[in-house]
Amino acid sequence: MINENIKQIILAPDSFKESMTSKEACIAMEKGVKKVFNNAKCIYVPMADGGEGTMYSLVSSTDGKIYNTEVTSPLGEKIIAKYGILGDDKTAVIEVAEACGIHLVEKFKRNPLLTTTYGVGELIKKVLDKNIKKIIIGLGGSVTNDAGIGMLQALGMSFKDSNNCEIGFGGGEINKIKFIDLKNFDKRILNIEIEVACDVKNYLTGKNGASYVFAPQKGANKHMVEILDNNLKYYSNFVREKFNIEIDNIEGAGAAGGLGSALMSFCNAKLKNGIDIVIKYSDLENKIKMADIVFTGEGSIDFQTKFGKTPVGVSMLAKKYNVPVIAFAGKVGKNVDELYDLGINSIISIMNETLDLDEALKMGKDNLEIAVENVCRVLNIRNRYSLDFRLAINIDKTDINNIINNNFNYLNNSYFIDICDNEDFIDNYKGKDKFLYYKTYVYFTYKYKNYTDEFFSEQIIVINNIIKFLLNRNYQFEVISEFEHMLFNK
Repeated sequence: MINENIKQIILAPDSFKESMTSKEACIAMEKGVKKVFNNAKCIYVPMADGGEGTMYSLVSSTDGKIYNTEVTSPLGEKIIAKYGILGDDKTAVIEVAEACGIHLVEKFKRNPLLTTTYGVGELIKKVLDKNIKKIIIGLGGSVTNDAGIGMLQALGMSFKDSNNCEIGFGGGEINKIKFIDLKNFDKRILNIEIEVACDVKNYLTGKNGASYVFAPQKGANKHMVEILDNNLKYYSNFVREKFNIEIDNIEGAGAAGGLGSALMSFCNAKLKNGIDIVIKYSDLENKIKMADIVFTGEGSIDFQTKFGKTPVGVSMLAKKYNVPVIAFAGKVGKNVDELYDLGINSIISIMNETLDLDEALKMGKDNLEIAVENVCRVLNIRNRYSLDFRLAINIDKTDINNIINNNFNYLNNSYFIDICDNEDFIDNYKGKDKFLYYKTYVYFTYKYKNYTDEFFSEQIIVINNIIKFLLNRNYQFEVISEFEHMLFNK
């Protein structure tokens, strides 16, 4: 029996890194759903938290368009990068990883002393040429540690050494800066709004700064980390002395190897939680309001997921509207119990057998589809016992309304109660012949999307009490509901 109560499902996963994009995850989820709830409407809301997939998510959600352009790679070569224009034609979205991403540099070549953010500046200039009014920038996945100096160079700022020559690319050149010239800086960027999607709070320098925390992931050894951090300290002091601008002791300044500091200090950008930006532009809140359940997920879920990651961003919004959330993950880590207080009702691993990492990534879409199907089959069993029910009764519409108000007024806290006469009901009910002789029909529709087993049992008692009340007064009535076999037996 297919449960008709689940009619609309929001599919709002992040990407499963190296396995599937957020859009591909939506497709896999829908395949699983349709094997159980064939008539359910699945609404795709591919998510991201400011990192990989942010551009595709925002462009997809707004019916925008993605463009290709040539930029400078982290090692100074020419590559093709993408940027997006949202459906309003006024907002651009850039992922810095398109121009300075770690995936663009082979592992043995990664060296943050050399890599540059110059290509990010070229992307910004390209969208400025399209007369946009706002830029959203996702900072995840960079392979750089140059404090955004490369980006600023591409935007026209000049950083010169003691010989009055422009310094080279990379974090290793920063300590050579003796002069900074803003004369040719592209002032157009100061006349638009810039939102930076970022959940990193690190300062620019120090043990919790860009170099010590992130540079080792980008190819830096311990000696290189010390050089990079010292160079960033030199640069932050230089900027403070020359321009009276603080670029170090600011939360988020260390994001993307210090790119956050450049965007905030010289481009008037505002750092925001990445998931909040995606939720806003995808109109997720309005979509969740109308949903029966939400499926979300990403490659790995653990206690850190509560710090600005997609599943919790989605679940907190759903919790606001009492919509249940099930999260799927390739890996379920430690202390996930903390997430159950944040709107997630269940966390499901999509792994159904022991596989090595490469095979698991390859099988990700199939495993997600299977996991969603299995969850839907459980939901179908659980939800076929709906708290919604209907009564056909031989009492006038006015009289039954008075009975409910005088004896069961408290039901208004849990149910929407709709009373209709014979004609309205017969027109809309398939088994109408059975109920031709009743005067009035009462619909009790449970208000909430999720409930505990304990509360479920309490409501059964409430409904039984209604039926006993009617029986004791010898009213002619009949229960017309899938729930009827669980009720008091007349």
